[in-house]
Amino acid sequence: MGEPNRISVHHALGAGSVADVLLWKNWRGGVTVLVSATALWYLFERAGYNFLSFVANVVLLLVVILFLWAKAANLLNRPLPPLPDLEISEETIARVADSLQIWLNRVLSLAHDIAIKRNLLLCLQVVGALWVISYIGSLFNFLTLIYIGVLLSLSLPVLYDKYQDQINDKLYLVHGIYLTQYKTIHRVVLSKIPKFTNKEKKVQ
Repeated sequence: MGEPNRISVHHALGAGSVADVLLWKNWRGGVTVLVSATALWYLFERAGYNFLSFVANVVLLLVVILFLWAKAANLLNRPLPPLPDLEISEETIARVADSLQIWLNRVLSLAHDIAIKRNLLLCLQVVGALWVISYIGSLFNFLTLIYIGVLLSLSLPVLYDKYQDQINDKLYLVHGIYLTQYKTIHRVVLSKIPKFTNKEKKVQ
């Protein structure tokens, strides 16, 4: 019965290599991301390793390895290190610029609707979202938030893909409760705002 309402999570995530990792279709990629994120979080958060020192040491190690590899290849008549083409294409830059433009336009559209159109619902939603972000940010530092985001990215999509019908039922229920509460609050807020008739406006 709920089958026609199912969506393809893999397609919604782009149906590419990233979607394969997030849905654990490429389990090696998922394990690599999870282990790497955990190792980095432990190094910087628990072991107290400095980020700048870590980056410098990694780059230093790579430079030394590549230099020694190239020297050994030259002496032993072996192929040089297989370095990729380290160049950003114009197509990649244009794609990033388009995505950034869409994101900025959405932010500006929200600001326009709040400031010019005085959209009370949108204003309350933005205020609520920012308050939640601020509250969560006060509980964890930035690095821990990123790590939690990685863990959620590797768990929520695959759980939703597996239990989509049950989760949708719960979401519909929560959405209905939210709409009921919002309508009540909206009615109360509007009732508190003084209303002026045209005659009163002319007198003022």
